[in-house]
Amino acid sequence: MNDFIESVLEPIGIPIEYQNYTGSEIEYIRFFYLPQIDFQSDDEEIYNTVYVQVDLFTPWNPHLYVTQIKQRMKQAGFKKNFEHELFEEDTELFHYVLRFYIIKEED
Repeated sequence: MNDFIESVLEPIGIPIEYQNYTGSEIEYIRFFYLPQIDFQSDDEEIYNTVYVQVDLFTPWNPHLYVTQIKQRMKQAGFKKNFEHELFEEDTELFHYVLRFYIIKEED
C-alpha cells in the first residue's frame, strides 16, 4: 500500500515519506496508517478498510497542494473523511491534515 500511495501523490512534485520525513525540504508530505477495521463472515475476512492520514507541511498557502492531494486520492479510489488546517508555531509551517479510507475486498 505504501508504494501505491506514493505513486498516487508523487506527481504533486514535493517529497513524500511514510511516517517520518527525514529530508531537508521545507515542503513535504508524510503519510501513515490509522487503525484498520476488518469485516468477517463465517470466520472469513470479507473486506477490510484501510485508513490513511496524509499530512502536508508548507510555509506557504497549502490550498493548491491540498486540492491536488484530494483529487489524486479520490481518483485512486479513496474517500476523504476528515480535514483540518493547523499552523505549527515551532516550525512556522502550515500543517494540513487529510484522512482518507479505502475499502478492499478480499479475494
